[in-house]
Amino acid sequence: MRRPGRPRTRDWVGLGTLCLLVVAIDQASKAAIVASLEIGERVDVVPGLDIVHVTNPGIAFGFLSDGPGLILPVTLVALAAIVVWFAFEGGRRSRMWLPAGLLTGGAIGNLIDRLRLDHVTDFIDLPYWPSFNVADAAITVGVVILLVMVMFGPETGSEPDPERERPDGEGRKAAV
Repeated sequence: MRRPGRPRTRDWVGLGTLCLLVVAIDQASKAAIVASLEIGERVDVVPGLDIVHVTNPGIAFGFLSDGPGLILPVTLVALAAIVVWFAFEGGRRSRMWLPAGLLTGGAIGNLIDRLRLDHVTDFIDLPYWPSFNVADAAITVGVVILLVMVMFGPETGSEPDPERERPDGEGRKAAV
């Protein structure tokens, strides 16, 4: 019997699939920027959106630029915290794999850059906002979705398991 509050296998598959998708898109987009633009080169896409090749030795928005030795342990601890949190609490709310997959994929995407290059490639440039990349966007969207789900979404851990009980009363019987 599935314990309330624990993610199902399909939740883990959703988290893993989304994580891999974010990492793939992030790494492919960064490779395209590195291959096509010199550092500092800018391309106007539409008013209010430019593509610019910049490197970021810090974490989000240049934070910890002066302390690169802290970035790897902070990132690894954050990744471990996301996975442990999801393992214990992810099943309490419907579709919690969505923000967890975005957060994990974004963290891994930037971690790959740090391990390979000692910096992260940023390229999306909006007015009055520091340049960022797909991984940063995934992390930001993941945090926003997580906050909305936690603050406004109903908990599902106390609901009956739909795979166990059907409306006609002919649900699977638990082994005794």
